Amino acid sequence: MRSVPETRPRKSPLREYVETLVGAAVLAVFIMTFVARAFTVEGPSMMPTLEDGQRLLVDRLTYRFREPQRGDVVVFRYPANPREHFIKRIIGLPGDEIRISRGRVFVNGVALEEPYLAGPMFGSFGPVVVPPGRYFVLGDNRNNSEDSRDRRVGFVPRENLVGRAIWRYWPISDMAILRPPETFELVPAAASPASP
Repeated sequence: MRSVPETRPRKSPLREYVETLVGAAVLAVFIMTFVARAFTVEGPSMMPTLEDGQRLLVDRLTYRFREPQRGDVVVFRYPANPREHFIKRIIGLPGDEIRISRGRVFVNGVALEEPYLAGPMFGSFGPVVVPPGRYFVLGDNRNNSEDSRDRRVGFVPRENLVGRAIWRYWPISDMAILRPPETFELVPAAASPASP
């Protein structure tokens, strides 16, 4: 005796459409919360690396598994108003000594070669030691950037980091993967690493 296959009633096209939309929305919320998020650059502080109006994909997952690195371009919540987001480059890690003299940045005594800058930087700063759990950030357009030299930003707390900018996707003509410059590989570890 052969068994008769069970037939299920077909879903209506409207129900399938609604289920697809709900599934896509749940997936989008998951990705934006835990994996990646799109941001638009506002202002000139990261020129020429990033220009006003360009769009980026920010990786929110990597820093759950490893610590931020020198040279990473990061989006963070502005300490003075956490509803605002800033984008800058990490220059100093916890325990690093930062000094700016005659337009050059020194990290743990080593002068950075920074071909990504908009132009020569004016002024001096430091020396300062980056506290535990915090990061020293600078914009690539150093003469027009509100960054760790400004007490309203100061050292950025680890918990304020939203993620690492990994891909500039708009406009299409400027599409590029964002990688830390090699100059940061030459910087030695801090003499006395900061402990949390």
